[in-house]
Amino acid sequence: MNFLRTFFASLLGTIVAFVVGFILFFMIIGSLASSLGSEKTASTIIQDNSILSLKLDLPILDNIPGTQNFQISLGLDAESVKLIDIVTAIELAKKNDKIKGIHLRSDYLMAGWSQAKTIRDALASFKESGKFISAYGDYFTQMGYYVASVADSVFVNPNGGLELKGLASEVLYFKDFEDEYGFKMEVIRHGKYKSAVEPYLTNKMSVENREQISVLLSSLWENISSEIAASRNISVSGIDAIASDLKANLVDNAVKVGLIDQLSYKSDYINKLKYELGLELSDKLRLVSLEDLLAGNAAYKKGVRDQIAIIYAQGPILFGDGNETQIGDKNFVQSIEKAAKSKRVKAIVLRVDSPGGSAMVSDILWKALEDAKKKKPLVVSMGNVAASGGYYIACGADKIFADPMTITGSIGVFATLPNFKGFTDDIGIKAEHVMTHKNAMGYSPFESISPGFYKSALEGIEHVYDTFKQRVADGRNLSLDEVEKIAQGRVWTGVQAKENGLVDALGGLNDALEAAADLAEIDEYNLTSYPKIEADFDDIFGLMNPFSTLKAEIKSALPKEFSLFVEASKLNNNIAHRIQTRVPYLLDIK
Repeated sequence: MNFLRTFFASLLGTIVAFVVGFILFFMIIGSLASSLGSEKTASTIIQDNSILSLKLDLPILDNIPGTQNFQISLGLDAESVKLIDIVTAIELAKKNDKIKGIHLRSDYLMAGWSQAKTIRDALASFKESGKFISAYGDYFTQMGYYVASVADSVFVNPNGGLELKGLASEVLYFKDFEDEYGFKMEVIRHGKYKSAVEPYLTNKMSVENREQISVLLSSLWENISSEIAASRNISVSGIDAIASDLKANLVDNAVKVGLIDQLSYKSDYINKLKYELGLELSDKLRLVSLEDLLAGNAAYKKGVRDQIAIIYAQGPILFGDGNETQIGDKNFVQSIEKAAKSKRVKAIVLRVDSPGGSAMVSDILWKALEDAKKKKPLVVSMGNVAASGGYYIACGADKIFADPMTITGSIGVFATLPNFKGFTDDIGIKAEHVMTHKNAMGYSPFESISPGFYKSALEGIEHVYDTFKQRVADGRNLSLDEVEKIAQGRVWTGVQAKENGLVDALGGLNDALEAAADLAEIDEYNLTSYPKIEADFDDIFGLMNPFSTLKAEIKSALPKEFSLFVEASKLNNNIAHRIQTRVPYLLDIK
């Protein structure tokens, strides 16, 4: 019996070792092949009279998951693309004399509005070089058309479509659901605009929340409509009329009102590109991909030792390690300290795309950044969202850049605790407690919140709110009274944040990098990025899990407001873990 047990254990160990070795072997071979292929591609692929084929058909992220490199090494398609890679490729194409123009596909753009503007600005800079941009789409979403409208010519499939309707946001309210089924969220908050928790407290939108969403959408639309109007030579009032009356709902109408230049099938459109380049119809169009341009690290400056470190703070702020999609205290403090200690790194740019999260972790990161700032310049670049905890970690920087369409601010605090008392009462479950002191139990999800716990939690929230305001006052050179006027959980666009002093300037990541170089007094530099997170075996085998995609789809189908309830249920009942500096609502701008 022992022999068989030992035999099968050894056999299982051998199989596991073989599988792991097999995976590692292909990772190494894939990496070597990719490296060798990149050098060859970079030197030979780009020919005279070429066009950059910019297909924006993947989710655009500030920082991509570490597992993606593994996927690519196995010959699998990438699942996302890095924003800075898109901008870098456009810049390289602008400088490359062999590339005459860009063929743009931005139909179904999967990005935030700030990222969309960054790409559009890069394309506008490309046009200023005298090269052309031609855009084609089967169906342009509103964001996709916003980017495409910068092109010299916009073509659409004769049976396709175009969306231009203005902006809207929908917020779900759960008060009736809570009352009906006995599941509720206990809420403690500070700030009249702190409406992340409003759906659990009422059946309709508050006046304050409606006001801030309305002002936010109006500010975003002002930027979007004015840029489309300028590119298409239409008045802003004309764009508003098109959006209000849906005058571009049919592609024929879109041509009539001036949003589209011509209806064309893709094959005919390709022939038009050949004509633009002076080619015969029988000639092959020389298309260069984003990967071709970036192959061999084409943007790397040889012989330049100075670096600027980009620290990507993307996702919610949570306790734990953290990764490319979650900002955890462990990896991010290590990243900040490594960048600060590196002799080659002369400045740090913190790229923030975060709605916030844990108040305690936000303060831990703030302190690490303050320590780093004493050693070298610290500049912040705000992406789609840099609000609440996302703003907390940014406010002390030497200089802060926000995109005009960044959602920022949200200086306010709240705590949420799931409560099931109504439900358990209905099904006959009762909780009994034995305590040495009247507040020893703390919080129980099976009982109404106690006065002692509520008082203690509120004191904690008030303390965090006062600390948050002091951090902003010190970082932005404002008085506490000035901060209070723009705080209370209210969110702002980048334009509004610039007006009220929360940021220094409007601009994208490249503007922040230039400012960091100026502060560090360096002319040339290369980029290095943090956190450097390698994919582990759990991540790798997760990619092979047939249920992982299904799990992600189910999660994405849930109402966004409901995710707060799901996340809150994972926390323990320690109030320090419960206090959140988080964006006031999960705003889905349609």
